[in-house]
Amino acid sequence: MTGSETNPSPRRQELLEAAYAYALRSGLTELSLRPLAEEIQSSPRVLLYLFGSKDGLIRALLARARADELAVIREIAGSQDGPEGLQSVARELWRWLSDAAHRGLLTLWVESYARSLTDPDGPWAGFARDTVGDWLALLASGQPAEFRDTEAGLAQRTLVLAALRGALLDLLATGDTARTTAAVHLQLAQAG
Repeated sequence: MTGSETNPSPRRQELLEAAYAYALRSGLTELSLRPLAEEIQSSPRVLLYLFGSKDGLIRALLARARADELAVIREIAGSQDGPEGLQSVARELWRWLSDAAHRGLLTLWVESYARSLTDPDGPWAGFARDTVGDWLALLASGQPAEFRDTEAGLAQRTLVLAALRGALLDLLATGDTARTTAAVHLQLAQAG
């Protein structure tokens, strides 16, 4: 970890936020430093200095995206006080996932998840695995303590997670919120 990562300069933070906004609009797969630098009013040389390499910039952008994801997870987990359990947590998560305002972040998430699987040693390393853990932990917060740590509890969370992610991919591909929401609600009713 470089000094700029442990104690980022204001300019690094400013450029990271601008690059993150760019990535939300344009994705990361075909990221090229020159067009990015032009868009965010910097230069490739400055980006390389601040982030160490293109891979370093991608890692910083993935960390930034994951920070947004973790903030959502904490917010959802903190809002679940009732006895509704796993279904309630999953419905709230789906409400957030299906909100059109989050399409940029979710498209970036899907892209990063896929790249993590196809380039496991690159800057995407561990992204998919880490997010599986994040989401399973959120879903666990909706399960009774005595069930949560059992094989059946993990299997139930995994089933719900698979349904949510499948519906998310479908929603991002088709834009059909009504159909995918109905499918999620049906699956949750059957899984509960």
